[in-house]
Amino acid sequence: VRLVESGGGLVQAGGSLRLSCAASGSRITMGTMAWYRQRPGEQREWVASAQSGSTRRNYAESVQGRFTVSTDNAMNTMYLQMDSLQPEDTAVYFCTAVGVDHTTTRTFDSWGQGTQVTVSS
Repeated sequence: VRLVESGGGLVQAGGSLRLSCAASGSRITMGTMAWYRQRPGEQREWVASAQSGSTRRNYAESVQGRFTVSTDNAMNTMYLQMDSLQPEDTAVYFCTAVGVDHTTTRTFDSWGQGTQVTVSS
């Protein structure tokens, strides 16, 4: 299953961006989708996640109250609304998803290619 992120860009501190992550394939059952980010020179870190069949959303403490993760009803597309952005949010943002691909009858654990978010001060 292929994941494609979009929506990154350059924004001033205090601004907002909305990222999207679209999953390919029409016969998939999504389990969990999540956003990660990797700041320059640092390891990739978890940002937020959403689970199929649950309205609960989980956030890293660093983005709690500023970022909102959501999905479409089929959970084939995930969004990350990022508000009150700060320079320390500058990173490459990746989406990841795990689930079942009914075309191959196999589970999948996929990552997108990443999208750059740059926040200027």
